[in-house]
Amino acid sequence: TALLSPTCDDTAVEEAADLALRQINADRKEGYILSLYRIFSVREHPQEITGSVFYLILDVVDTECHVLSKKLWKNCAARFAHTTVYGQCKAIIYINQARNIAHLNTYQCILRPVPPRYIWTVCPDCPVDDCPTEPKYLEAAVQSLAKFNAESEQTHYFSVLNVTRASMQWVIGPAYFVEFLIQETSCSKNDTIADISKCKPLSSELAQTGFCKGSVVNSDLEHEQFVTISCEIYSLQ
Repeated sequence: TALLSPTCDDTAVEEAADLALRQINADRKEGYILSLYRIFSVREHPQEITGSVFYLILDVVDTECHVLSKKLWKNCAARFAHTTVYGQCKAIIYINQARNIAHLNTYQCILRPVPPRYIWTVCPDCPVDDCPTEPKYLEAAVQSLAKFNAESEQTHYFSVLNVTRASMQWVIGPAYFVEFLIQETSCSKNDTIADISKCKPLSSELAQTGFCKGSVVNSDLEHEQFVTISCEIYSLQ
């Protein structure tokens, strides 16, 4: 049978794009949940017996949800335009509605951040994404996680797994903004631990993981540090 060219706003096409993106996000092991910006193109290959294979090209943007959250892309908040990573996913998905089958055969996503020159024209004062592996951002993550460890009702201390996104800005002094993954350690919060980085992580079957957004703002005027942290702990998969 010949390839068809349905319209991008066709209900079956929109459903195919949604199902493809759900499976792409479920398969990805790092980064952020991708959200559908628009369906760029589609071809449909009806199968002889029943169902169709859809060849999709999807324009996507990243969201504020980490892939480990396992959330649906429609439930994730979009980022501000100047902080968005955008790109395109090519996907081939077989859908048989009668038998309730949606099988993602293959996909490939190419992502790229917004160019800094665009950010500077739209928002000259906005922090620009920086290399998250730099030591100053790990230090900011450790400092903000210390606040979480001190205030949370978790039974064990958490340690920083890796920094996933980072930026800095001059406010009343250097301000560091970080997003990072955390993992539960074997150290109990009943004990006073001098250096949490020395705590061994719990085994993967028992350890909870989480995703945090933190900031460390240094005030040159007041010689003070202002730390914020918010974390989402994921239930064991």
